[in-house]
Amino acid sequence: MSDVIQLLPDSVANQIAAGEVIQRPASVIKELVENAVDAGAKTINVLVVDAGRTSIQVIDDGCGMSETDARLAFERHATSKIRKADDLFALHTMGFRGEALASIAAVAQVELRTRREGDDVGTLLNIAASHVVGQEPVSCPVGSNFKIDNLFYNVPARRKFLKSNATELNNIMTAFERIVLVYPGISFTLHHNGAELLNLRAGNLHQRIADIFGKRFNQDLLPVDVTTAICRITGFVGKPESARKKGAQEYFFVNGRYMRHPYFHKAVANAYERLVLTGMQVPYFIYFDVNPADIDVNIHPVKTEIKFENEQAIWQILSAAVKDAIGRFCEVPSIDFDQQGSPDIPLFDPTGNVAPPSPQYNRDYNPFRSQSHKTAVPADWEQLYDGLRTQPQQPELFEPAQAWSGADGEPLADNAPLLEDKSPAHYQYKGKYIMTTVKSGLMIIDQHRADERILYERYMEQLRSHTASTQRVLFPEVVQFAPSDAVLLSKLLPELTAVGFDLSDLGQFSYAVNGVPAGIEGLSPVQLLRDIVSDARETPVDAADELSRSLAQSMARHAAIPYGQILSNDEMESVVNELFACSNVNYTADGKPIIAILPQRDIERLLQ
Repeated sequence: MSDVIQLLPDSVANQIAAGEVIQRPASVIKELVENAVDAGAKTINVLVVDAGRTSIQVIDDGCGMSETDARLAFERHATSKIRKADDLFALHTMGFRGEALASIAAVAQVELRTRREGDDVGTLLNIAASHVVGQEPVSCPVGSNFKIDNLFYNVPARRKFLKSNATELNNIMTAFERIVLVYPGISFTLHHNGAELLNLRAGNLHQRIADIFGKRFNQDLLPVDVTTAICRITGFVGKPESARKKGAQEYFFVNGRYMRHPYFHKAVANAYERLVLTGMQVPYFIYFDVNPADIDVNIHPVKTEIKFENEQAIWQILSAAVKDAIGRFCEVPSIDFDQQGSPDIPLFDPTGNVAPPSPQYNRDYNPFRSQSHKTAVPADWEQLYDGLRTQPQQPELFEPAQAWSGADGEPLADNAPLLEDKSPAHYQYKGKYIMTTVKSGLMIIDQHRADERILYERYMEQLRSHTASTQRVLFPEVVQFAPSDAVLLSKLLPELTAVGFDLSDLGQFSYAVNGVPAGIEGLSPVQLLRDIVSDARETPVDAADELSRSLAQSMARHAAIPYGQILSNDEMESVVNELFACSNVNYTADGKPIIAILPQRDIERLLQ
């Protein structure tokens, strides 16, 4: 019987490793840009074609590589960052495993042009699927120029699972933002299909945040800076009024590396307790400088999970630092009253004699003996009450009536509200529920979810028939998005136009809102657009039908009647009638229940 255990070829092993390190085009850009940063580059240019499917090019002016280093860099576990295992706990670079370039070369066609400053000529290296196709000297500037063509061309299954170009470009923008926020002293550019998306000049951190997310952040950020023996925490946190329901920019960086840390996020959220509404998100950009020996980044290939040795102590320092920043912002200024026209108040003199005031009063006054304050009653006093002779109207009471059926295909004799010739009386409970009588008992309707269902079906019909009406605004408002959010908005523009939005692209990720869908009076179109984009970020979809449903669901959720709004009886009657005209009266588009019925027998049992 022959042996069954064999060593895998290097090309197969590299493809397996690429499955962990290189998941999508954004992973390639992350690895190549981090290598450029480690090489000491001052200018890094990224050029992408078809969201990275066709081509990815990263050009830097770093130290470059020799002919031997260029060839060796594509071998597995070949790195210039560490020499021994102990170096893992003294890392000052972004990369250290030596797997990125080998993984990229295993699933793409790679062309590298690189030259060191002291060399006369550079090196041109071509690799395809881990095999060196050619190597020759070439004339090129100092630095490195990586060009990655046809990503996953030899792994069709991986290429098939890539999302749409808009989704992949959004992932590229997100990965790019996490890098450029760490290195404000480096100039970055990003181009997609020949169009410039970002051009970030070197500067300070505050300017870099404003260049990426808009100038509105200039007034919304509070500085954080605290130094202890354990760590140093710097960065910015948002003012309480900058809180948003979702989609806030929240970033943690440790020694120049982006990380996710729910425990530290809780420390920031606790600092805003009682300052913002529950569930609101506040933007923050917080940077930790920690001794590399006190953290471990070698947990996951993506390197976004980091373990801390003094996690509890850092949590307390972070919470205190954020509270201190908020406290300095909310500090009450000294009170300076306007003293113009005010009387002069003499200063207290302890040596002077102050005489007490002497009150003047009539010692002979007795209200019980006085007869001068009696009021004469007019003879025609009854005429004063002529307007009050009509009897007050009695309030309307719940009265049973005949049941009616809905339009969802199900018999609703037991569930439909009871109708009369006039509108039946409804009761609103705590500004949240509509209560009405039905044949089988008491029906309780969630007013927000009911209106959400009504609007969802209305928006879906408008998207299918393109019959939405647009209400022009007198003064267009300008809304500015982060680069990654602007990519998502461009994907949603056809559907937004179909439901009634009229947006004009102003450049630099800004849009003018010229028109809004009819029927959303009282809502802020700027905030509504930001909420729609945030929903699209959390639940990305690609198919046109799914995109339409997602947009209709998001708009209905944000435009529906809010909890706490007081409704008149006619308004409640309109909600109930429109709800029972929907195709599904029981659940919202995302499956949440709308109606609950308290049976008559249960009510009687409770009152026995």
